[in-house]
Amino acid sequence: MSTSENSSPVVVIGAGPAGLTAAYELAKRGKRVVVFEGSHELGGISRTVERDGWRFDIGGHRFFTKVEEVNKLWHEILPPEDFLLRPRMSRIFFDGKYYDYPLKASNALKNLGIFEAGLCVLSYLWAQIHPPKDQSNYEGWLVSRFGWRLYRKFFKTYTEKVWGVPVRDMPADWAAQRVKGLNLGKAIVNSLTPKRNQKEITSLIEEFEYPKYGPGMMWERCAELVVSAGGTVVLGAKVTGIHVSDGRATSVEVTHDDGRMEAVEVCDVITTNPMRELVSMLDPQPPIDVARAGADLSYRDFLTVALVVPESSGFPDNWIYIHSQDVAVGRIQNYGSWSPFMVKEGKTCLGLEFFVFEGDELWNADDDALIARGIRELDTLGLVKPDDVERGFVVRVPKAYPYYDAHYAENVARIVGYLEGAAPNIHPVGRNGMHKYNNQDHSMYTALLTVENLEGAHHDIWQVNVEAEYHEEASMRGGTGRDAPILPKRPSSR
Repeated sequence: MSTSENSSPVVVIGAGPAGLTAAYELAKRGKRVVVFEGSHELGGISRTVERDGWRFDIGGHRFFTKVEEVNKLWHEILPPEDFLLRPRMSRIFFDGKYYDYPLKASNALKNLGIFEAGLCVLSYLWAQIHPPKDQSNYEGWLVSRFGWRLYRKFFKTYTEKVWGVPVRDMPADWAAQRVKGLNLGKAIVNSLTPKRNQKEITSLIEEFEYPKYGPGMMWERCAELVVSAGGTVVLGAKVTGIHVSDGRATSVEVTHDDGRMEAVEVCDVITTNPMRELVSMLDPQPPIDVARAGADLSYRDFLTVALVVPESSGFPDNWIYIHSQDVAVGRIQNYGSWSPFMVKEGKTCLGLEFFVFEGDELWNADDDALIARGIRELDTLGLVKPDDVERGFVVRVPKAYPYYDAHYAENVARIVGYLEGAAPNIHPVGRNGMHKYNNQDHSMYTALLTVENLEGAHHDIWQVNVEAEYHEEASMRGGTGRDAPILPKRPSSR
């Protein structure tokens, strides 16, 4: 039933990019819309965390998109003076040196030095003569193209930090997206041939727009516009139940921070909640196979340790990838390189990102221990001396990445199929809502198309982000549109 046929509001669960985009579009159309957000922050994983005047971008968000509707919306929400045009730069930091990213074998060999480069070339030649027998996994695929020595330096450690599983257990079909056609032999040939015969393997954006006070600025302003257009945004209000009757969702149960509970009748429900949580909220409970499909979905989480340091201790990159196995940190942002408005004069703030599973040792460590660890790891890397760190902050982000195991697609399809029959007015959108590894722009686009569907359109939002053109890089691979491998089943799902 469309909103025009029902006086009850459209309820949006979650005030991240997808949820607030949906609310904004509905409010502009004069529809009744209520957003319930369980936390007291706007923006979801795209929020900007502020602590004592320091601002942290959770995950790093480059405002660049090939979806014109999304680009138009960004500039509809924020005026031109609130955007900065920033250079795109990210490199690999390994053994005290910076390497191009995406990795260029010729650059890597130059940085390694003549002796180590020679050993890497010999390792590559050995792999050509004795290639791995099994190249169906990511490890075998990489070794056959780079040799064991370069593989261990530049691929194994970081990849295992990000996903928390051995590289040998990852499928090779992900590699074509991740290492776009590169191999050491081609790089050596290219370095010896005239430049006019060399072709770019991939094309990266060189600059992007960025809200001067961080991405959260976008969503704080969006929420204001929703309210000014007649919509409602309620923080500290968690949807804990969705009641289904006669083939549709009829109401949601909301639990407020003060313990108060209320039932809100609905016309439609647009949900950005993690799909696993959505299934558990349905009342009556869905069939056992659907419940099991929801419980079987997993996530990868991360936490940021933000350390205040002198401006001179920063680097020009938006972030650097840490490939050293001597430290647990996987990536380090320099918030001053995103925007000078996020830091203070003469200082910058480095955000050390640790990829974790919720409940593991790092996740459960207290803030002081994590800050101390971050300081030690910066010292180990030779980036910042301990005495130069003035203070630190910790931000934990649960369910940052949908975890793609061998059964996730089947589980998602089972849940979506059930909703289409039992309650077609429940509409999952966004990254966690769809359990799909979307960027911010694609998450927003699923919300835009869903609002149009409420008014009679017939968009298939599941086709968003499966095009061959990935966010920043030209790619010949379809699939999810993101660098997300199919991973082995976690022993204990969370």
